[in-house]
Amino acid sequence: MALPTSDPRVLLGRRIKELRTLLGITQEELAERSSMFRTYLSRIESGRANPTLTALHVLAAALGVSVQELLLPPGADGSGARVHSASPVSRGRAGRG
Repeated sequence: MALPTSDPRVLLGRRIKELRTLLGITQEELAERSSMFRTYLSRIESGRANPTLTALHVLAAALGVSVQELLLPPGADGSGARVHSASPVSRGRAGRG
């Protein structure tokens, strides 16, 4: 079931993705910087998770912005471009090759 675009979780997720994209980092890289699981970060970005205030502070620091900047509406300064990692990214498929 799709969440409405006015849902604050969806708006926050879009903003986090926007800021991450502006930095040119992948979800996995942001997850590592913020000591979060990539799957949890993915759920935040898609609006399916409701992060705590502590998680917002950690994400803001990892993105190099204030919590206030993190809570700005999407589109405040983003481009929405796709990001590709400079190094190979683990997809959790050990032993395949």
